[in-house]
Amino acid sequence: MSAFRIGEAAELLGVSTDTVRRWVDAGRLPASRDDHGHRVIGGADLAAFVRAGAADPEGTGRSSARNRLRGIVTAVVKDTVMAQVDIQAGPFRVVSLMSREAVDELDLRVGSVAVAVIKSTTVVVERAPTPGQQRSG
Repeated sequence: MSAFRIGEAAELLGVSTDTVRRWVDAGRLPASRDDHGHRVIGGADLAAFVRAGAADPEGTGRSSARNRLRGIVTAVVKDTVMAQVDIQAGPFRVVSLMSREAVDELDLRVGSVAVAVIKSTTVVVERAPTPGQQRSG
């Protein structure tokens, strides 16, 4: 079973290590001690915690799309018909191409808070190497 140190869990969740420590101290997120005395969170426990908190993060309940990344608009490039909007959601950059009309109606501009809602029939999932492990090839 995978186990993550506090810092690793924080990075995966996109929050600070202090936030994860507070969740552990409050009993919201189970943790144990490893052989060196460091607090670790089991992979299954971390996944359950995320599922419980991510059931409907925006409180909408009105969409079949489940992938929502809240972030800040970092760039908007418009031409006469289309536009490109860049959103920085934690460590992730999301780029969306949409109509200029949609950008104008949503009043999207640099510095705006936006939610990238992603629904796709093709999502490529790669397994990230564990810390200290290198990719071959």
